[in-house]
Amino acid sequence: MVYKNCLLCPRRCGVNREEGQRGFCGETAVLRLAFAGIHRGEEPPITGAGGSGTIFVSGCNLGCTFCQNYQISKEGIGRAVSREEFAGICLDLQKHGAENINIVTGSHAAEALALGIIAARKIGLSIPVLWNSSGYEGLEILDILNNVVDVYLPDLKTLDSEIAARFFNAPNYGEYAAAAILKMIEYRQLCLNEKMLSGVMVRHLVIPGFLESTRQVLAWFAQNCKGRALLSLMTQYTPVGQDAKTPERYISEDEYNSVLSMLDEYGIDDGFCQELVTGSDWLPDFTQANPFSSELSVPVWHYKP
Repeated sequence: MVYKNCLLCPRRCGVNREEGQRGFCGETAVLRLAFAGIHRGEEPPITGAGGSGTIFVSGCNLGCTFCQNYQISKEGIGRAVSREEFAGICLDLQKHGAENINIVTGSHAAEALALGIIAARKIGLSIPVLWNSSGYEGLEILDILNNVVDVYLPDLKTLDSEIAARFFNAPNYGEYAAAAILKMIEYRQLCLNEKMLSGVMVRHLVIPGFLESTRQVLAWFAQNCKGRALLSLMTQYTPVGQDAKTPERYISEDEYNSVLSMLDEYGIDDGFCQELVTGSDWLPDFTQANPFSSELSVPVWHYKP
């Protein structure tokens, strides 16, 4: 019933999604998906030997100006699935050898997804469930997920309210993301062998020209999360050209080296740092049966019948 007067995320739109109204996320109470498949491009303990069983949820409660998944976050790609169909998709991913179920950008659909995971476990789902999100969560979302999610993969995009407003259409992003991450750490103790079975991995994407924002994030992580969560520093920013506010270049080598120095400065060595990435060949196209390259992905389900 959380969709009836939807206050699920920090937007707190208050619309009746049960009656077909749409809030900022663009979605009703109906769960819609765009793609599910085995993905091999995540961090090593997430990818494992079999790949991560990614499920891409349609809609989004943020408005990032350089979203690589804009086809599903902004353009409405996807189709409705029942709870039973969702559970079946999870089981199909497991049968294809997925190391986990990796739900991508599902904050606005938390209740439907939680019920779908419960249904999947009743029919044989046994691998860990990952919550791969923007970090823009209300604590209500985390309460719903507490008994069904094993690993949290939140972004911490910025703690600067001006940058949050400019690039993510959410001036209050930082305060909510920081609070959500601390709650996630409280819920899930880190359990890492060759695979990540429980805990939190915080992801941060470096934006070219805005290294002070990265410094602020790393300082916060060092003070609040070091030893309790992993960090994944990402350098794959790509100028997709959707908005005039978007930086129209990749991260430079000097910027990359500066960020590496910041990791040393704050003593952060427990996690992952992506190699410098330039180019857009890896960008997904969700209109295709396999949105990613065949080296990265094996399709299992697509919104087109």
